[in-house]
Amino acid sequence: MGQETTDGIPISTVDSPSVVLELIYQLKIKDVMHTAVITAKKTDTLRYVQRLMQENGITGIPITEGSQLVGIVSIDDIVQALDGNYIEDVVENHMTKHVIVLEDDMPLSFAISYLNKYRYGRYPVVTKHNELVGILTSKDVIGTLLVEMNREVLRLEKLHQTIERMPERYSEMEFTTVRYDFELAGRASTEIKKALKQRNIDSKMIRRVAIASYELEINQVVHSDGGVIRCSIHPDKIVIVATDTGPGIADIGLALTEGWSTANEWIRSLGFGAGMGLANTKRVSDEFSLESTVGTGTTVRSVVFISTPTTEKPFSQEY
Repeated sequence: MGQETTDGIPISTVDSPSVVLELIYQLKIKDVMHTAVITAKKTDTLRYVQRLMQENGITGIPITEGSQLVGIVSIDDIVQALDGNYIEDVVENHMTKHVIVLEDDMPLSFAISYLNKYRYGRYPVVTKHNELVGILTSKDVIGTLLVEMNREVLRLEKLHQTIERMPERYSEMEFTTVRYDFELAGRASTEIKKALKQRNIDSKMIRRVAIASYELEINQVVHSDGGVIRCSIHPDKIVIVATDTGPGIADIGLALTEGWSTANEWIRSLGFGAGMGLANTKRVSDEFSLESTVGTGTTVRSVVFISTPTTEKPFSQEY
């Protein structure tokens, strides 16, 4: 069994208040995980792992070979070993080898998605080279968010007291993306939200723009060779233009179909590639266009009108 199941976490990566959404896209998993990881080796016995769990009050033990994660043993595995009278067997024969993990430079939003999707009690955290560097639980997530939310509330209170409404003037922001660079994923949407908040833009419009910019940013990181996200803030509208350098989209109709994706198994294992990015962007946009040439690149334009009534537009919660 390997990773014991538990209840999910009562936080949504879509419908939570804006201050919470900003935090879960800004914080990285390495900011939340605890690094004091208790591990065992493949050659240890299940009896030894049982003692480790009892002595430390935990319900799962990662199995490592050097610094590499090679498996995991859960309390359910120990119970089965006791029932089956093979508790003295070595770990290698009974550990779960295909472990669902998180990477340390992923945004915290992915940890919350994993907690709610798989409902495991704990997740090993690894580097891009599969080196075990931490463990993350729902308690870690909630505790960190409470601390950070308190800091953010204090900051916003001070900001409200000292800053008057900024004039609604034109401005432009630009962000670059790099293929598979998840460490900076979410930076564009975070900075764009901050700029819109300073202009006292309606929170529902900010949310729509944030979804569009985040989806387009992640699409570039996952599917392209890198690109640029540009945000133009006008008195009457917000315009997001995402331009990448390839490989382009062969069938635009399919690309806009919910659930259709070209993501490989590795990308899907990281929680990406659900095939909802462009569909979600189109849903939250008042105007939407997509141009693409195979081998050259893709340009997506999303517009949200500030004068448009702030009615909620439905979109998928899968990222």
